[in-house]
Amino acid sequence: MEIFWYIIVVAVLTIFFVLDGYDFGTGIIHLFHAKEEKDKEVVAKAAGLFWDSNEVWLVAAGGLLFMAFPTFYASVFSGFYLPLIIVLWLIIFRAIGLEFRSQFPFQMWKAIWDKSFGVSSLLLALFFGIALGNVVRGVNLGETQDGEALHEAHFFFLPLWNSSFSPLSETPGVIDWFTIIIGIISVVTLSIHGANWIILKTNSSINEKLKRVVFRLNIALLGLTIFSLFIWQFVNPNIFENFIDRPYLIVFPVIYITGLIGLFFRKKSKSDLYPFVFSTLLIVGGITSTLASIFPAVLPSTNDLNGPLTIYNTAAPAYGLSVAVYWAILAFILVFIYAIVQKRLLGGKIDEMDYGH
Repeated sequence: MEIFWYIIVVAVLTIFFVLDGYDFGTGIIHLFHAKEEKDKEVVAKAAGLFWDSNEVWLVAAGGLLFMAFPTFYASVFSGFYLPLIIVLWLIIFRAIGLEFRSQFPFQMWKAIWDKSFGVSSLLLALFFGIALGNVVRGVNLGETQDGEALHEAHFFFLPLWNSSFSPLSETPGVIDWFTIIIGIISVVTLSIHGANWIILKTNSSINEKLKRVVFRLNIALLGLTIFSLFIWQFVNPNIFENFIDRPYLIVFPVIYITGLIGLFFRKKSKSDLYPFVFSTLLIVGGITSTLASIFPAVLPSTNDLNGPLTIYNTAAPAYGLSVAVYWAILAFILVFIYAIVQKRLLGGKIDEMDYGH
């Protein structure tokens, strides 16, 4: 049951990053490329009409994590307390940036909330990438100092950064040079995804420009991917071990590579849907490949005294996991009905649709 629920939680989180990921990317594009008011309005609408339904998946992921892996949930939500509070505020400011910008027709008013939407989206993409970097790098479980654990084996607390700014420290911070690089990869990936979403859902005057932007960002992403694999060897020399021991896991890097290569043929595609599918593959392949590299661990330890948190030592009792299956089926049916209805109502181009202000 642990593996079953692990797959479900990862799937829900991946769906969230695919769906709300294009909202983050849309905000980044809005910040840097939407210069005219007509473009700002339609690009904001491309995120604003969808963000609230997309974040349902984040709530679902949090609930499932609490139910299936309560020890991991408790450990992470206390250990990453500072960045989680920052993420919470960024989510709030992104939402009110979208909802407030059209309340009054004053240019200064709109400019303030446009910046709120754009900067919050950029920082959310960065922090979620940094979070993934922390998961694969590991943390100082048990707060070990001088070979002695100061707390229980699942406890940790990270400052935002430490004096060395190094992922190789036994007591790392949330932000170091390795997690920053993973964060930048996240920003580039979601910018590509957001640009493809804008092209798919709008007739904005910047769409042709965005096609060129996607191509250039994809070149940068290729370089960053190769560079990250190289430096990852210093942080975790065993990153390829799982793929050698379990060859079927190779499917996840293949998904990522397919998305990466497919986007290089963006200019040859007459369909606006295919590039969006390829950027979706980027996100799906990137997240699943990263988590597959540390499986069955969900949070490695940077010290030798306490082992990693895994899907087995953090899971709820078997009875609870089995009973939850029936309630999960009902919940997923309701969520999928909600998502399908919402997507059908907002199908096609959204330029002329009313945001509801």
